[in-house]
Amino acid sequence: MSASEKGFHMRRLINCVLLVSVVLSSRAGLAAERNIIFFITDDESPTLGCYGDSAAVTPNIDAIAADGTLFRNAFATTASCSASRSVVMSGLHNHRNGQYGHQHSYHKFSSFHNVVSLAMPRVLAQAGYRTGQCGKYHVAPEEVFRFESYIKGNGRNAVGMAENCQDFITDQSTDKPFFLYFATTDPHRGGGKDQTSTQELKPDLFGNKPNDGVFEGVKEVFYDPKELPIPHFLPDTIETREELAQYYQSCSRIDQGVGRLVQILKAAGLYEKTLFVFTADHGMAFAGGKTTVYEGGLKVPFVVRNPYEKNRGLVSDAMISHIDITPSLLDFAGGLDPKTNGPKNWVNPDKFWQEREYASRDNRGRGSYRSYHGKSWIPVLGDVNATHWDTIFASHTFHEIQMYYPMRVVRDKKYKLIWNIAYQLPYPFASDLWAASSWQAQFRSSLDAPYGKKTVGEYINRAKFELYDIEKDPYEQQNLALQREYNDVLVTYQKKLKALQEEMQDPWIMKWDYE
Repeated sequence: MSASEKGFHMRRLINCVLLVSVVLSSRAGLAAERNIIFFITDDESPTLGCYGDSAAVTPNIDAIAADGTLFRNAFATTASCSASRSVVMSGLHNHRNGQYGHQHSYHKFSSFHNVVSLAMPRVLAQAGYRTGQCGKYHVAPEEVFRFESYIKGNGRNAVGMAENCQDFITDQSTDKPFFLYFATTDPHRGGGKDQTSTQELKPDLFGNKPNDGVFEGVKEVFYDPKELPIPHFLPDTIETREELAQYYQSCSRIDQGVGRLVQILKAAGLYEKTLFVFTADHGMAFAGGKTTVYEGGLKVPFVVRNPYEKNRGLVSDAMISHIDITPSLLDFAGGLDPKTNGPKNWVNPDKFWQEREYASRDNRGRGSYRSYHGKSWIPVLGDVNATHWDTIFASHTFHEIQMYYPMRVVRDKKYKLIWNIAYQLPYPFASDLWAASSWQAQFRSSLDAPYGKKTVGEYINRAKFELYDIEKDPYEQQNLALQREYNDVLVTYQKKLKALQEEMQDPWIMKWDYE
């Protein structure tokens, strides 16, 4: 081949490469705007580097927080998986949406059918989004919380889940923006016990593979139990430390899934066109966290990166709630009606079901389901001094079907009141929390054994009312409801709680009158 022929072929090759580059860049430029990734984990407290946890290895979430808004006062409304997710996906407290407890198996709780008019995937589809779900679902009925695409993935491997979502994220066969609901199973308890422990009570594996095994595509981070911080609601014992080491490892695996999603978005030219929200359904799966309405159960990580917000890299003290999530995402999508605080393209639920001749005889719920309990935090993201809620309300009734223990909470920045409606009963334990080595070690010791800032006996047997000066006593150590000098404060917050129950249409409000 002559030099001129070689030059000709080289020029053709260069032109082809340039053409491909132009096509790819133009396709990226045409990618839909205002996409949404909502990333929710299972039983995770704010044990992240961006929240000041020096032990946590979470560089990807930390990076999103550094270029977004980190909320220091974000709260679940109930520390139970299904009930919490029904709130996240409906913008309604679970006593209003009907999902009082677990959805699966014999627990059998599900949301009312008429929640379809407010359900997250339904309203975003009505707002012009293609909707996809990957990982843990854990709500019902499926017809209410219907996604257009269901993407398979091992909830214990967020990196693999992200890989499976790549085609959905980068699909350019339509000009619709995407909404991806991405839900890990980590760091929920499960997977057996760590048999390498020398303790009689072995730690749960929290989804980690035994014997330092590794999930495909994941660089597992292993933690030294001796070097971990102990949350205020847990005892500092070897059993607690060994379980925390497993928990932290599971959390670091989640972080790598966040990193892989960011890589996919950036490669497709979508990172600056996608709202990224990271949170958890409630606090960590330890007694004192999950299933309680103490701070360890309700306080959750909450990080939002909105690429369309100019002011980023903020830390906000505004109080936000899980009831705010669906209206906020809908607001970002341009589908929230400020007059009704509901969807602009609202679908009458009665008409919806009549047209389908489906569930026509079922109890579909009470009222029209026109408005959300929550409100959008989108306007808060760029203002470090902005407030959101002055007072938050929490509503827990069940976890597993055997665990009837209704609690109602009113909290502002000064005081927190807990009403243990069934206080005559011993506090019921989720089966996995009861079996936890961190709990059993103290329970087997004695009822007087310390458990966080309480004793084992105080944790099991609770007062009817618990009042805490949350500003001075953030660890909820001293119950002021038992002190006469705080009687006026107690009465004031009881009235606040009752008023919120009435506003939120809580059926348990009647318990004030006859119990």
